[in-house]
Amino acid sequence: MTTYFTKDHEYVRVEGDVATVGITDYAQSQLGDVVFVELPGVGKSYKQGAEAAVVESVKAASDVYAPISGEVVEVNAALADTPAMINEDAEGKGWFMKIKIADKGELAGLMDAAAYKAHTA
Repeated sequence: MTTYFTKDHEYVRVEGDVATVGITDYAQSQLGDVVFVELPGVGKSYKQGAEAAVVESVKAASDVYAPISGEVVEVNAALADTPAMINEDAEGKGWFMKIKIADKGELAGLMDAAAYKAHTA
């Protein structure tokens, strides 16, 4: 299992040909208390960089972009009732969606943990 990061503070955890996508712990700490999440529909396909979800906090609403191209195969429905899971465990239980990866070559353009840490420093 390998995790990648985007400059827009999404993470991509790759297992086989499926990627779990969410916002990073850094992103949730900047947003503050998350109060609402709008998730994409299962079966919807996205190109890398497209708006795929929305997260709203007491401070702001932010788009969540598809870090890679592919089809949504699962969403974290529990977030609808408990959006605070994003604050509690952004890179664990607070994941947004799982995407069947269309082009693994796109992963090469993302950051590893060390590069992301430097990006947020």
